[in-house]
Amino acid sequence: MRKEERLAKEISEKVGGDSNIRQIAYCMTRLRLQLNDTSKVNITEIKAIDGVMGVIEDEMLQIVIGPGLVNKVALEMSALTGLAVGELNDQEFSDLATIKHNEIRSKNNTPFKNLLRKIGNIFIPLIPALVASGIINGVANFAKNAGVDSTATWMQLLLFMGGGIFAYLGVLVGWNTAKEFGGTPALGAIAGIFIFNPALANVELFGEMLQPGRGGLFTVIFVAWLMAATEKSVRKFIPNAIDIIFTPLITVLFVGFLTLLLIQPIGGYFTAGITNGINAIIEYGGVFAGFILAGTFLPIVMVGLHHGLTPIHMELISSTGVTILLPILAMAGAGQVGAAIAIFVKTKNKKLKNVIKGGLPVGFLGIGEPLLYGVTLPLGRPFLTACLGGAMGGAFQAFVKTASTGIGVSGLSLIPLIDGKYLMYFLGLLVAYAFGFIFTYFFGFKEEMAEHIK
Repeated sequence: MRKEERLAKEISEKVGGDSNIRQIAYCMTRLRLQLNDTSKVNITEIKAIDGVMGVIEDEMLQIVIGPGLVNKVALEMSALTGLAVGELNDQEFSDLATIKHNEIRSKNNTPFKNLLRKIGNIFIPLIPALVASGIINGVANFAKNAGVDSTATWMQLLLFMGGGIFAYLGVLVGWNTAKEFGGTPALGAIAGIFIFNPALANVELFGEMLQPGRGGLFTVIFVAWLMAATEKSVRKFIPNAIDIIFTPLITVLFVGFLTLLLIQPIGGYFTAGITNGINAIIEYGGVFAGFILAGTFLPIVMVGLHHGLTPIHMELISSTGVTILLPILAMAGAGQVGAAIAIFVKTKNKKLKNVIKGGLPVGFLGIGEPLLYGVTLPLGRPFLTACLGGAMGGAFQAFVKTASTGIGVSGLSLIPLIDGKYLMYFLGLLVAYAFGFIFTYFFGFKEEMAEHIK
């Protein structure tokens, strides 16, 4: 039996059977399941399945499997249940499931977490496109910096393919935002067009020409949310017979005028404040700021809220051409790689060694969740020493002021996207690897910590 087939069957059994699954989805490393009755789930037994690296209880049950494999497991579960990936089962929640679901929601229900979670849900589906486009752009820019003629046809084609998503990202973000908040996705896409349409430069308002892109992705998210909220409100009093005509018409006109007259100007000041604030923190905070930012990033990844930072990176790139934040945060995963290597060297536990061997290759490439949920977090203290190792790397990156021209990857994979200082970024990785190893080897791991891993 293939590994993905075995995992799909065993996970299905431990979550209460095929009929208990309402929705199947996945991101880069996690299988996400919406269930009918969460009381039927056996978390302990799911964690014990060979190949499962961790479990996160949230509004959707998140099972960490790892990159490459997770999408295959999702397809196998789709075959078992008859549900398309992303499709909802029509069965309603049972009363018991609703109670349990609300308990989980209340446990994780803080305004800040909810905001980041919503933003994450908007950007997670875009990650594959951002990764592909970012790497294409990075390779092309790397070649340009190496002296390759940028007017060559193949270079122009690479830059065209790599830059496409960034030119129209606002439209995709608007689409996903409206979908996330229960509106019509196409109207959300119009929100992105309102903000980024080049034709804005030809419109004069109050004696000034409008600026395409002003307010950035944060403004797109707000306008798309307003589009969804307005659409639902208008629909309440529009007769069904004319709903298809007047609901979208009223929504687009109302939100459109409000956006151009009020929201976009305010959004411009808001996003400028965020980007200027981040730049100032790193500029004046220096190595201390880099230490704190990188050292606290793994806990953010642990609860799945790291995708909420995506629009901040995009705003930095939009306003300055680079994000100085990403290379610093990327050091968190490097510190964890160093910690995992130290554990591998010290431990005699064969299963733990196998988990580390499976997680290290993708860890070097910047995907840290397999090591996070399979190694450092279950062991406890190595999680803290990994954070300290990453913090040292973050301090180094802040000191040498590396920056990235794209997002979507980290670790060694980020090197082609670094803005010129490729060697400095690589040295920062080595710093994080080394300190993650040293802190964990001498202070973070004892063999008895691995006794429960069998």
